[in-house]
Amino acid sequence: MDSEQFKAAARDMVDYVAGYLDTIESRRVVPDLQPGYIKELIPDHAPEDAEPWSAVLGDLDRVIMPGKSSPACTELEMVTLDWLGKLLELPDEFLFSASGGKGGGVIQGTASEATLVSMLAAKTRMVKRKKSENPDLTDIDIIGKLVAYCSENAHCSVERAGMIAGVKMRLVPSDDEFRMHGSSLDEAVKEDLAKGLIPFHVSATLGTTDCCSFDDLLSIGPVAQKHELYMHIDAAYAGAAFICPEYRHLLNGVEFADSFNFNPHKWMLVTFDCSALWLKNSSEIVDAFNVDPIYLKHDQQGLVPDYRHWQIPLGRRFRSLKLWFVLRLYGAKQIRAHLRKQIALAERFAQHVKSDARFDIPVKNHMGLVCFRLKELY
Repeated sequence: MDSEQFKAAARDMVDYVAGYLDTIESRRVVPDLQPGYIKELIPDHAPEDAEPWSAVLGDLDRVIMPGKSSPACTELEMVTLDWLGKLLELPDEFLFSASGGKGGGVIQGTASEATLVSMLAAKTRMVKRKKSENPDLTDIDIIGKLVAYCSENAHCSVERAGMIAGVKMRLVPSDDEFRMHGSSLDEAVKEDLAKGLIPFHVSATLGTTDCCSFDDLLSIGPVAQKHELYMHIDAAYAGAAFICPEYRHLLNGVEFADSFNFNPHKWMLVTFDCSALWLKNSSEIVDAFNVDPIYLKHDQQGLVPDYRHWQIPLGRRFRSLKLWFVLRLYGAKQIRAHLRKQIALAERFAQHVKSDARFDIPVKNHMGLVCFRLKELY
């Protein structure tokens, strides 16, 4: 869509809202639909080619409005997260449609929230495990010994998650390319086990903030499994690029993870906030967050995910709607083209920097990030 088409679409949307308000008295207050209705109305894969705005706008009445904010809010999120997961070629365990109901995706506000959610789920899992092994232990006995791990180059939000979760954090040294490896993690975990501590969570980063380095998932994963650590992958920025086949190899090793997250609002043309989190076992997060007072009960419990148990706040916005719009209005082909253009621009900029004797590129550029400096300062 060009700028004039976007303006026309915006006017259509304003007219749609006005029309809705004009007819609100004649609309149903409560939807008369069975759970799972949306998946019968839309495809199970994101479109490769862009769709016309008229088709998307028409589907608001055909698909969304019959379900109003709920169940449409929940069901569209399930479908669009599966769409996105398939574009990323995530293992089946992360998809609603292929995991047998055990895994699935949810939209968080930010990657910081996703990391915290994963850590709290891991904390609850380990506390339960230790208490089942030794019923005499109390929560305080266990929590005071819990240790989470991340690279020394991980985003500060991982450390912050540890602070909020009330657990110890250990920063694992990285190599000369700023990557965390399984051997370094294994050494750190063994040292902490010898001290009587309880390792329980590791956060691996794909595309660090400072230099866009990629932790070595293929060596970290087996170490996490050996020591029964919950493994989370934070790909907040770089994750969008994995829908391009030439960059998908950077996600190899995701099969070891318990959860994976990236932000469509960072690089995939979706407005803030929209942070996609996939889980292999959603019950671990539900166990950590589940409260079920009488005023929150409903007669469809257990038939579809209850997303209030998959996040920190109980309330939530209809964030899947904008993701649905972007995936349809651009199509996977145009989104890939956008990502490739951004990466090509970064490579072009890097060549200009290299050709200028005043500047130095201290680390290899990855994706859309180029780190450079004045030589005379070093």
